[in-house]
Amino acid sequence: MTQSHTSNVLAKRTLLLAAAAMGFAQTVLFAILAPLGREIGLIEVQIGAIISASSLTLFLVSPFWGRASDRWGRRKILLIGLFGYSAGTVMFAGVFQIALWGYLVPLTALVLLMVTRVANATVMAAVSPSANAYMADITTVQDRIKGMGAIGAAGNIGSILGPAVGGLLASISLLTPLYFSVLLTLAAAVLTLFALPELPKVSVIKKPPRLKYSDPRIFPLVVAGVLLFMGFAIMQQTIAFRFQDQLGLSGIETAKIVGFSLMFSAAAALFVQLLVIPRLSVRPFVLLRISMPIMMIAFAIMALGHSQSMYILSMCILGMGMGLAGPGFMAGASIAVSSEEQGAVAGIAGSCPPLGFAIGPLLGTYLYSIDGALPYWFAFGSYFILFFFTLKFKDKNKL
Repeated sequence: MTQSHTSNVLAKRTLLLAAAAMGFAQTVLFAILAPLGREIGLIEVQIGAIISASSLTLFLVSPFWGRASDRWGRRKILLIGLFGYSAGTVMFAGVFQIALWGYLVPLTALVLLMVTRVANATVMAAVSPSANAYMADITTVQDRIKGMGAIGAAGNIGSILGPAVGGLLASISLLTPLYFSVLLTLAAAVLTLFALPELPKVSVIKKPPRLKYSDPRIFPLVVAGVLLFMGFAIMQQTIAFRFQDQLGLSGIETAKIVGFSLMFSAAAALFVQLLVIPRLSVRPFVLLRISMPIMMIAFAIMALGHSQSMYILSMCILGMGMGLAGPGFMAGASIAVSSEEQGAVAGIAGSCPPLGFAIGPLLGTYLYSIDGALPYWFAFGSYFILFFFTLKFKDKNKL
């Protein structure tokens, strides 16, 4: 085994651990944010505004960090993201703690939470583009889907463990899961510092290429990415309402079954990314095309279903579709541009999910207020159009 191969194996493992830590941290926050917000006197719209502000921040700054990784190096930007996220989460949790002690009125707490969360998201946005660009640098075009799929799978492992471990830690206090996530991301940062080698610069470029969202090489993928994650966000944001309203569940029962279904969805995505994608020999664009009909089936079941088993089945099918679509989307963007533009395209691709998650919850809840099945039929129609849109993708290898 050559030294270069050994170095790449170590780098991949470090990237996967970092992705798992971030996946854990994100799902822990989503699981405890609502009860924490209510504990300090915030209403649902205010709690949602914290997430929306965070998602918009990720969308706006991800391209900057992608270009920065071209200029300053992937490892350095990844370290900024991991250490910055750890410090930002401590500040975010600290505001909650002070508010729980009764030293902040709800409006002041909301402002401080928005400020700290936006600051946290600003540095957190450095993790995804730098990690994906690093993976692109150490994989061949043929292995690109597997590499991106592995990062997605690692994030899904964290997403599966997050709700389970977070629920146990929340029995100590609602803030304990946040502090535990800080330890995980801090450990990932220290591991990155000592175990992840700095990649040699491909060329001496003082200013890396500046990609635009409208670049014809990636614009179709940008549109596909935003719509893809918008539909997923619609489902994720409204599923609790669907369970509770259709099955007549209490708030506690709803929380339990929603957490259960989300874990199954993440497990289905993990299964696809670990066992299916490595055995497929198809181009990224083909993965996207395959995933669309699968997720359309999931949305149709959610719209037509009236039982717990049907809703859980729809979440599993949706997870399988997203398990195919996510790596296909990231790898498709990567191979569409040159090697000198990997950081820039990783930043743009990384900003598409936050934009989808900024739009999806607001749109989904509005449609749900009109009719309980309408959000899922809307997502079904969006993916139907998107499927034919993907047929026009040009599969060109630029690397």
